[in-house]
Formats: sequence, C-alpha cells, structure tokens
Amino acid sequence: MDASSRVRLSKFLALHLRHDPAGLGLELEPGGWVTVEALLAACARKQRPISRAQLEELVRTSDKQRFAFDATKTKIRANQGHTVAVDLQLVPAAPPPVLYHGTGERSVAAILREGLLKMRRHHVHLSADATTAHRVGARHGRPAVLKVDAAAMAAAGFVFYRAENGVWLVEHVPPDYLRGP
Repeated sequence: MDASSRVRLSKFLALHLRHDPAGLGLELEPGGWVTVEALLAACARKQRPISRAQLEELVRTSDKQRFAFDATKTKIRANQGHTVAVDLQLVPAAPPPVLYHGTGERSVAAILREGLLKMRRHHVHLSADATTAHRVGARHGRPAVLKVDAAAMAAAGFVFYRAENGVWLVEHVPPDYLRGP
C-alpha cells in the first residue's frame, strides 16, 4: 500500500472509529474496541474493502499511532480523539512536569485567555515533547507551542491519562497553567 493510500485509509478509519461508528454499522464496545472481523465486513459493505494485511500494515506503520489492536489482534480501536460517547477505560497516570500543546499561531491569544478546552472531544491532547507539539501545530497553520505546567495541575488534582500511543490527555487546561510561545 502506498503512502497516499495509507493516509486515505487512516482518515477513513479515524472517521468511523472516533466519530461515526454508526456510519459503518458498528457499535463501539467498552474501551472503544470493535472486532477486526466486523470492521473489515463493514468496510466491504461500504465499498471500501480492505484486507487484514492492509489493516495490520496501517496500524504498524502509522507515525501517529492512531489505532491499536488488542493483545489477541482480534479487536481494534482508535487510541484517542473520540467525539462519540465511549468509555476508553483509561487509567490515570502521573504526567511529566511539563507537557506541550501544538496549535496554530492565530489561536494562541484565545487559548491563553480561555485555556485549552476539549471542544467536541473527550479530552485535551498534549505532547510529551515540543517537537511533536510543533508538528501538531503545523497542521493548523503557522505553528505555536504552548507549555503546560502539568506538575502544578496534577498537584491541584487534575487527572491525566496517557493513551497507548503516548498522547497525554486531560479534561481541560486552565489558562493559569499555560505559558505562551
């Protein structure tokens, strides 16, 4: 599968495993899981047939690690970023002292004023390093990287989670815990 086919497939699966499982006739199980068998059958019904080998290649080679198989490789899920109601069964984790959030420059003033809001998603997404946050921010125009005082937030009782792909998740980040670029 070439790079552009992988990108198209990744976007198609992200749409349905994060935002619109019903569009494929799927229902997410606790943890956000669906059986691989059901996913492949649903894709075929929607005229987007993919093989198990293609699915495994996508999961293995994805630089963003959006998807994961369970230990038996019989189920698959999106790691985070859902807008549909689903219990992802995340376990609280102690964050590093500083986390980062990448955004477009045009959003910085509003974020510093209002904080980071999850919007339609379940959580705000944070990165463990500034390089990753910069790459994320570049998807939104000219990139800006904000520092998050995760140590102070954790001390204040905010609960953090670490997704399987290393993305840090929190309900929201008030402006007092943010430092601009």
